[in-house]
Formats: sequence, structure tokens, C-alpha cells
Amino acid sequence: MKENAPVKAKLLVLIFSLLYIDAFSQDPDFYIFLSFGQSNMEGNAKFEAQDTTVDKRFQVLEALDCPNLHRKKGEWYAAIPPLCRCNTGLTPGDYFGRTMIRYLPDHIRIGIINVSVGGCKIELFDKDNCQAYLTTAPDWLKNMAAAYDSNPYNRLLEMAKLAQKDGVIRGILLHQGESNTGDIQWPNKVKVVYDHLMKDLNLRADKVPLLAGEVVHQDQGGKCASMNTIIGTLPQAIPNAYIISSKGCSDAADDLHFDAAGYRRIGARYAYKMLSLLGYKIDVAD
Repeated sequence: MKENAPVKAKLLVLIFSLLYIDAFSQDPDFYIFLSFGQSNMEGNAKFEAQDTTVDKRFQVLEALDCPNLHRKKGEWYAAIPPLCRCNTGLTPGDYFGRTMIRYLPDHIRIGIINVSVGGCKIELFDKDNCQAYLTTAPDWLKNMAAAYDSNPYNRLLEMAKLAQKDGVIRGILLHQGESNTGDIQWPNKVKVVYDHLMKDLNLRADKVPLLAGEVVHQDQGGKCASMNTIIGTLPQAIPNAYIISSKGCSDAADDLHFDAAGYRRIGARYAYKMLSLLGYKIDVAD
């Protein structure tokens, strides 16, 4: 046994060295943001030529295998739309990321993860009630959720844990509410999802703000604009939550989804709020 002691000692040193390297391999200057919601976060508007080039400092962690995009689940790519599924459109996340890197120092990178399902209620992201919700959901919604193995929360969590090996989660972006219009329990339901993320990812609520965007505003004729009153109460349920105004953000003919210009505008507003929370003072006219 004594003859093996030096070998065992070397193995222990190697193991602890690997653990040390792994523990400190994440880049503190790689800011990760989780995003989820329904169709407006999924991306409804077609992206245009101006949206197809992006600074390499802004990346997306692909949450699905997308052969048409030459992307694989769990790998980082330049954040060229679509950022959600393989055939979706422009999202608030696109110009959130672009705006962030415009104002942040050059050594800081931005990474985004987008797991969203058009037409879903917030209940779809409640890991304890997801399956019960899907039981009564229409087939088209079940089919969309199936892309995430019928549990979008678990897919978001899976991708977030991968991302934590590379960077630091600094915030969460939410755009959801149209399918919960009139539901005064919506803020509490969002809190359930947020609290699960904090616990499951070992995050501190006072360090990870939740930015929630309003649905299409009444000044655009938004069909669900009444929901903005309920969305506005979210900080009462989650102290570190902030509301992103949709006022003046142009929308599509259906009065439910933003158009490309509207996505760019509200996406930038998410970034302005996040930058201020990070301590950056910027002068913007919006």
C-alpha cells in the first residue's frame, strides 16, 4: 500500500486541480440573460436585412437542434435571428443584446437563451403544473411545447446550467401575458416560476432582476392592453422586478404582436433598464 501512496497523492492533486480549474473557468465578463414567454418573446415579426448582422460579442445559446440554421442544441452562436426556435422571427432579445454591447465596455460579452412558446399561459413554465396545463391545451400548443420535450421550464433550466459553465447569469427577460389577460393572479404565478429559477440555478433574487415587458399598448390599439395594469403590479410580488413600457412601440395589423420596429424599440428599452441596474448611466432619447 505504501508503494502506491505517491501515485494516489498525484491522483488527488490532479483531481483537485481539475476541480479548481472548472470552478473558475466561467468568464465573469460574459453576462448571461434568460428569456422566456409567449409569441412576442418567441418572435413574430420577420427580421429584415438590418437585423442579420451582429457583433460577435453578442451570442445565443441554441435551445434546439436547428439543421436549417446549422445550429446544435447547447452550443453558442452569433446572435443572428432567429433567437428562439428554428423558424421564428425578431424578438425583444435581439435589440436587447445589440443595445447592451453598444454601451458596455469592449471586454464584456452578452449571451442570451430564449425558450418561448406562442399562445401559452404562464402556467406552461410552472414546472409543477406544466403537465396538467398541457392536458387541456389545444393540439397546436402541445405540438409547439413538444419541441422542448413538453416541458419548456426544464429546457430553459438545462440550457441555463450549461451557460453557467461559461458565464454569469445577470438577469431574466420576460414577455408574456396576452394569454393570461385579466388574470389577477398572474404576478404570483410569475413569482412561482422566478422562485424556481432562483432555487434551481442557485441564484440570489437580489442579484438577478426580472424585466417584464408590457403587451402591445393601448396607444397602438392593443387587444390585450388591459393586461398592462396587471403586469404593472409585478414588482409587488417580486421586489427585483421591473416593467418595460410598450408605449409607442409599433405593432402589426393583428394588434397583438409588435412589428419589427416595435421589437427593436422595446428590446432597446429592456437594455436601457438593465444597463441602469448594472450602474451605467446613459443618455438616451426614446
